[in-house]
Amino acid sequence: MDISVVIPLYNEEESLPELNSWIEKVMEKNDFSYEIMYVDDGSTDNSWEVITQLKTQSNNVRAIKFQRNYGKSPALHCAFQKTKGDVVITMDADLQDSPDEIPELYRMVREDGYDLVSGWKKKRYDSKLTKNIPSKLYNATARRVTGIKLHDMNCGLKAYKKEVVKSIEVYNDMHRYIPALAKNAGFTKIGEKIVTHSPRKYGKTKFGVSRFFNGYLDLLTLWFLSVFGRKPMHFFGLLGSLMFFIGFIAIIFVGASKIYAMKHGLGYRLVTDSPYFFLSITAMILGTQLFLAGFLGEIISRNSSDRNKYNIEKEI
Repeated sequence: MDISVVIPLYNEEESLPELNSWIEKVMEKNDFSYEIMYVDDGSTDNSWEVITQLKTQSNNVRAIKFQRNYGKSPALHCAFQKTKGDVVITMDADLQDSPDEIPELYRMVREDGYDLVSGWKKKRYDSKLTKNIPSKLYNATARRVTGIKLHDMNCGLKAYKKEVVKSIEVYNDMHRYIPALAKNAGFTKIGEKIVTHSPRKYGKTKFGVSRFFNGYLDLLTLWFLSVFGRKPMHFFGLLGSLMFFIGFIAIIFVGASKIYAMKHGLGYRLVTDSPYFFLSITAMILGTQLFLAGFLGEIISRNSSDRNKYNIEKEI
Protein backbone atom coordinates (compact mmCIF):
# COMPACT_ATOMS: atom_id res chain seq x y z
CA MET A 1 0.00 0.00 0.00
CA ASP A 2 1.33 3.45 -0.93
CA ILE A 3 -0.22 5.81 1.61
CA SER A 4 -1.95 5.76 4.96
CA VAL A 5 -3.71 9.01 5.84
CA VAL A 6 -4.15 9.37 9.59
CA ILE A 7 -6.74 11.88 10.81
CA PRO A 8 -7.24 12.41 14.56
CA LEU A 9 -10.46 14.26 15.33
CA TYR A 10 -12.73 15.53 18.05
CA ASN A 11 -16.23 16.80 17.23
CA GLU A 12 -15.72 17.42 13.50
CA GLU A 13 -18.90 15.88 12.07
CA GLU A 14 -19.50 18.73 9.60
CA SER A 15 -16.12 18.63 7.90
CA LEU A 16 -15.63 14.86 7.58
CA PRO A 17 -17.69 14.13 4.41
CA GLU A 18 -16.03 16.97 2.52
CA LEU A 19 -12.56 16.02 3.73
CA ASN A 20 -13.04 12.34 2.86
CA SER A 21 -14.27 13.17 -0.64
CA TRP A 22 -11.36 15.54 -1.18
CA ILE A 23 -8.79 12.92 -0.14
CA GLU A 24 -10.35 10.26 -2.37
CA LYS A 25 -10.23 12.56 -5.39
CA VAL A 26 -6.54 13.27 -4.84
CA MET A 27 -5.74 9.58 -4.40
CA GLU A 28 -7.66 8.47 -7.47
CA LYS A 29 -6.16 11.23 -9.60
CA ASN A 30 -2.64 10.07 -8.70
CA ASP A 31 -3.48 6.36 -8.79
CA PHE A 32 -2.34 5.73 -5.20
CA SER A 33 -3.29 2.67 -3.21
CA TYR A 34 -4.35 4.04 0.16
CA GLU A 35 -6.26 3.89 3.39
CA ILE A 36 -7.85 6.68 5.42
CA MET A 37 -7.69 6.05 9.15
CA TYR A 38 -9.87 8.22 11.36
CA VAL A 39 -9.27 8.30 15.11
CA ASP A 40 -12.33 9.57 16.94
CA ASP A 41 -10.93 10.93 20.19
CA GLY A 42 -14.13 10.52 22.23
CA SER A 43 -16.30 12.92 20.21
CA THR A 44 -19.58 13.97 21.77
CA ASP A 45 -21.27 14.90 18.48
CA ASN A 46 -22.18 12.61 15.55
CA SER A 47 -18.62 12.23 14.22
CA TRP A 48 -18.58 8.47 14.71
CA GLU A 49 -21.90 8.04 12.92
CA VAL A 50 -20.54 10.06 10.00
CA ILE A 51 -17.39 7.91 9.89
CA THR A 52 -19.51 4.75 9.98
CA GLN A 53 -21.45 6.04 7.01
CA LEU A 54 -18.25 6.83 5.13
CA LYS A 55 -17.03 3.29 5.80
CA THR A 56 -20.12 1.83 4.13
CA GLN A 57 -19.29 3.87 1.03
CA SER A 58 -15.59 2.96 0.78
CA ASN A 59 -13.39 0.02 1.73
CA ASN A 60 -10.47 2.42 2.06
CA VAL A 61 -11.85 3.88 5.29
CA ARG A 62 -10.69 2.54 8.64
CA ALA A 63 -11.49 3.99 12.05
CA ILE A 64 -10.77 3.84 15.76
CA LYS A 65 -13.02 5.29 18.45
CA PHE A 66 -11.80 6.07 21.97
CA GLN A 67 -14.10 5.58 24.94
CA ARG A 68 -13.29 9.13 26.06
CA ASN A 69 -11.15 12.09 25.04
CA TYR A 70 -7.47 11.18 25.54
CA GLY A 71 -5.76 13.76 23.33
CA LYS A 72 -4.01 13.98 19.99
CA SER A 73 -0.85 12.11 20.98
CA PRO A 74 -2.62 8.89 22.05
CA ALA A 75 -4.74 9.11 18.89
CA LEU A 76 -1.65 9.28 16.68
CA HIS A 77 0.15 6.57 18.65
CA CYS A 78 -2.69 4.07 18.26
CA ALA A 79 -3.14 4.88 14.57
CA PHE A 80 0.59 4.54 13.86
CA GLN A 81 0.54 0.99 15.22
CA LYS A 82 -2.19 0.01 12.77
CA THR A 83 -1.13 1.77 9.55
CA LYS A 84 -0.12 -0.30 6.53
CA GLY A 85 1.09 2.30 4.03
CA ASP A 86 4.72 2.80 3.01
CA VAL A 87 4.22 6.52 3.64
CA VAL A 88 2.06 7.84 6.47
CA ILE A 89 0.42 11.26 6.11
CA THR A 90 -1.09 12.98 9.14
CA MET A 91 -3.51 15.86 8.83
CA ASP A 92 -6.16 17.61 10.89
CA ALA A 93 -9.85 17.06 10.29
CA ASP A 94 -10.90 20.73 10.22
CA LEU A 95 -10.18 21.30 6.48
CA GLN A 96 -7.38 23.74 7.29
CA ASP A 97 -4.88 21.22 5.87
CA SER A 98 -5.14 20.64 2.13
CA PRO A 99 -5.13 17.04 0.77
CA ASP A 100 -3.72 18.50 -2.46
CA GLU A 101 -0.35 18.57 -0.67
CA ILE A 102 -0.28 14.77 -0.36
CA PRO A 103 1.33 13.88 -3.74
CA GLU A 104 4.33 16.16 -3.21
CA LEU A 105 4.77 15.06 0.40
CA TYR A 106 4.70 11.45 -0.79
CA ARG A 107 7.27 12.19 -3.50
CA MET A 108 9.63 13.87 -1.02
CA VAL A 109 9.61 10.77 1.18
CA ARG A 110 9.79 8.14 -1.57
CA GLU A 111 12.04 9.85 -4.12
CA ASP A 112 14.03 12.43 -2.16
CA GLY A 113 14.60 9.99 0.69
CA TYR A 114 13.31 12.06 3.58
CA ASP A 115 12.45 10.21 6.78
CA LEU A 116 9.97 12.91 7.75
CA VAL A 117 8.60 15.98 5.98
CA SER A 118 6.84 18.63 8.05
CA GLY A 119 4.46 21.19 6.64
CA TRP A 120 5.14 24.90 7.11
CA LYS A 121 2.07 27.13 7.17
CA LYS A 122 3.98 30.20 6.08
CA LYS A 123 0.77 32.18 5.56
CA ARG A 124 -1.67 31.54 8.36
CA TYR A 125 -5.30 32.54 8.85
CA ASP A 126 -5.25 32.31 12.65
CA SER A 127 -5.35 35.16 15.13
CA LYS A 128 -1.95 36.89 15.35
CA LEU A 129 -2.28 37.55 19.07
CA THR A 130 -3.38 34.12 20.25
CA LYS A 131 -1.69 31.85 17.70
CA ASN A 132 0.75 33.43 15.23
CA ILE A 133 3.04 35.34 17.62
CA PRO A 134 3.12 32.64 20.36
CA SER A 135 3.70 30.02 17.64
CA LYS A 136 6.76 31.87 16.33
CA LEU A 137 8.23 32.17 19.82
CA TYR A 138 7.52 28.51 20.52
CA ASN A 139 9.09 27.34 17.25
CA ALA A 140 12.16 29.52 17.77
CA THR A 141 12.71 27.92 21.18
CA ALA A 142 12.09 24.42 19.82
CA ARG A 143 14.63 24.95 17.05
CA ARG A 144 17.24 26.07 19.56
CA VAL A 145 16.67 23.18 21.97
CA THR A 146 16.22 20.32 19.46
CA GLY A 147 18.60 21.51 16.75
CA ILE A 148 15.97 20.78 14.09
CA LYS A 149 15.55 23.71 11.72
CA LEU A 150 11.79 23.66 11.16
CA HIS A 151 9.63 26.76 11.00
CA ASP A 152 6.46 24.96 12.13
CA MET A 153 7.28 21.87 14.20
CA ASN A 154 3.69 21.44 15.39
CA CYS A 155 2.08 21.52 11.95
CA GLY A 156 -0.50 18.74 11.74
CA LEU A 157 0.28 18.04 8.08
CA LYS A 158 3.30 15.75 7.95
CA ALA A 159 4.61 12.81 5.93
CA TYR A 160 6.59 9.93 7.43
CA LYS A 161 8.44 6.94 6.20
CA LYS A 162 6.71 3.85 7.59
CA GLU A 163 9.75 2.90 9.66
CA VAL A 164 9.55 6.21 11.53
CA VAL A 165 6.02 5.81 12.87
CA LYS A 166 6.73 2.21 13.85
CA SER A 167 9.81 3.23 15.83
CA ILE A 168 8.62 6.18 17.92
CA GLU A 169 6.26 6.41 20.88
CA VAL A 170 3.97 9.44 20.87
CA TYR A 171 2.70 9.97 24.42
CA ASN A 172 1.24 12.71 26.64
CA ASP A 173 1.32 15.81 24.38
CA MET A 174 4.48 14.89 22.50
CA HIS A 175 2.75 15.15 19.11
CA ARG A 176 4.17 18.69 19.12
CA TYR A 177 7.68 17.25 18.98
CA ILE A 178 7.39 14.26 16.67
CA PRO A 179 10.35 15.51 14.55
CA ALA A 180 12.47 15.53 17.73
CA LEU A 181 11.25 12.04 18.68
CA ALA A 182 12.18 10.85 15.18
CA LYS A 183 15.62 12.44 15.43
CA ASN A 184 16.23 10.78 18.80
CA ALA A 185 15.28 7.45 17.20
CA GLY A 186 17.97 7.94 14.54
CA PHE A 187 15.88 9.33 11.67
CA THR A 188 17.81 12.49 10.90
CA LYS A 189 16.79 13.36 7.34
CA ILE A 190 13.97 15.73 8.21
CA GLY A 191 12.62 18.16 5.62
CA GLU A 192 10.08 20.91 5.33
CA LYS A 193 7.52 21.97 2.75
CA ILE A 194 5.49 25.16 2.56
CA VAL A 195 1.82 24.12 2.61
CA THR A 196 -1.47 25.87 2.13
CA HIS A 197 -3.35 26.91 5.26
CA SER A 198 -7.08 27.56 4.96
CA PRO A 199 -9.46 29.31 7.36
CA ARG A 200 -11.54 27.00 9.54
CA LYS A 201 -14.79 26.28 7.73
CA TYR A 202 -16.82 24.56 10.43
CA GLY A 203 -16.88 24.63 14.23
CA LYS A 204 -14.17 26.16 16.41
CA THR A 205 -10.65 25.28 17.50
CA LYS A 206 -10.23 22.71 20.27
CA PHE A 207 -6.91 24.12 21.53
CA GLY A 208 -6.59 26.93 24.05
CA VAL A 209 -3.77 29.23 25.15
CA SER A 210 -2.67 26.67 27.74
CA ARG A 211 -1.11 24.56 24.98
CA PHE A 212 1.81 27.00 24.76
CA PHE A 213 2.66 26.65 28.45
CA ASN A 214 2.28 22.88 28.22
CA GLY A 215 4.41 22.92 25.08
CA TYR A 216 7.38 24.50 26.85
CA LEU A 217 7.14 22.03 29.73
CA ASP A 218 7.01 19.14 27.27
CA LEU A 219 10.03 20.58 25.47
CA LEU A 220 12.03 20.54 28.71
CA THR A 221 10.93 16.97 29.34
CA LEU A 222 11.93 15.93 25.83
CA TRP A 223 15.34 17.58 26.17
CA PHE A 224 16.04 15.93 29.50
CA LEU A 225 14.92 12.48 28.35
CA SER A 226 16.93 12.70 25.13
CA VAL A 227 20.10 13.66 27.01
CA PHE A 228 19.76 11.79 30.33
CA GLY A 229 16.83 9.42 29.83
CA ARG A 230 18.99 6.30 29.75
CA LYS A 231 21.63 7.58 32.18
CA PRO A 232 19.97 9.66 34.94
CA MET A 233 22.94 9.13 37.27
CA HIS A 234 25.08 11.19 34.89
CA PHE A 235 22.90 14.21 35.69
CA PHE A 236 21.64 13.75 39.24
CA GLY A 237 24.72 11.90 40.45
CA LEU A 238 27.16 14.48 39.10
CA LEU A 239 25.13 17.43 40.39
CA GLY A 240 24.57 15.76 43.77
CA SER A 241 28.22 14.83 44.19
CA LEU A 242 29.33 18.35 43.30
CA MET A 243 26.89 19.92 45.75
CA PHE A 244 27.84 17.51 48.53
CA PHE A 245 31.55 18.16 47.93
CA ILE A 246 31.07 21.95 48.10
CA GLY A 247 29.04 21.62 51.32
CA PHE A 248 31.61 19.26 52.83
CA ILE A 249 34.54 21.59 52.06
CA ALA A 250 32.58 24.56 53.38
CA ILE A 251 31.75 22.90 56.69
CA ILE A 252 35.41 21.88 57.15
CA PHE A 253 36.37 25.49 56.53
CA VAL A 254 33.87 26.70 59.17
CA GLY A 255 35.20 24.21 61.72
CA ALA A 256 38.84 24.96 60.87
CA SER A 257 38.23 28.68 61.25
CA LYS A 258 36.95 28.18 64.80
CA ILE A 259 39.86 25.91 65.77
CA TYR A 260 42.33 28.45 64.38
CA ALA A 261 40.67 31.27 66.35
CA MET A 262 40.72 29.22 69.59
CA LYS A 263 44.44 28.34 69.29
CA HIS A 264 45.49 31.90 68.59
CA GLY A 265 43.33 33.51 71.26
CA LEU A 266 41.10 35.27 68.77
CA GLY A 267 37.43 35.97 69.30
CA TYR A 268 35.17 33.20 68.08
CA ARG A 269 31.58 32.08 68.32
CA LEU A 270 29.70 28.79 68.20
CA VAL A 271 29.76 26.99 64.87
CA THR A 272 25.97 26.86 64.95
CA ASP A 273 25.86 30.65 65.17
CA SER A 274 27.39 30.90 61.70
CA PRO A 275 24.96 30.96 58.75
CA TYR A 276 27.64 29.24 56.66
CA PHE A 277 27.30 26.14 58.84
CA PHE A 278 23.61 25.75 57.93
CA LEU A 279 24.27 26.53 54.26
CA SER A 280 26.94 23.82 54.23
CA ILE A 281 24.67 21.27 55.89
CA THR A 282 21.86 22.13 53.46
CA ALA A 283 24.19 21.68 50.47
CA MET A 284 25.29 18.28 51.76
CA ILE A 285 21.69 17.14 52.35
CA LEU A 286 20.57 18.31 48.91
CA GLY A 287 23.61 16.69 47.33
CA THR A 288 22.78 13.39 49.00
CA GLN A 289 19.15 13.58 47.86
CA LEU A 290 20.16 14.35 44.26
CA PHE A 291 22.61 11.45 44.26
CA LEU A 292 19.91 9.10 45.57
CA ALA A 293 17.49 10.42 42.91
CA GLY A 294 20.04 9.48 40.25
CA PHE A 295 20.55 6.07 41.83
CA LEU A 296 16.81 5.38 41.88
CA GLY A 297 16.55 6.65 38.30
CA GLU A 298 19.22 4.14 37.25
CA ILE A 299 17.30 1.30 38.91
CA ILE A 300 14.08 2.32 37.16
CA SER A 301 15.90 2.72 33.84
CA ARG A 302 17.51 -0.72 34.09
CA ASN A 303 14.11 -2.31 34.74
CA SER A 304 12.45 -0.53 31.81
CA SER A 305 11.04 -2.87 29.17
CA ASP A 306 12.66 -0.86 26.35
CA ARG A 307 16.09 -0.35 27.96
CA ASN A 308 17.69 -2.32 25.11
CA LYS A 309 15.41 -1.15 22.33
CA TYR A 310 17.45 0.11 19.41
CA ASN A 311 16.41 0.84 15.83
CA ILE A 312 18.38 -1.30 13.39
CA GLU A 313 18.59 0.31 9.98
CA LYS A 314 20.08 -2.58 7.97
CA GLU A 315 21.22 -6.15 8.52
CA ILE A 316 23.15 -8.55 6.35
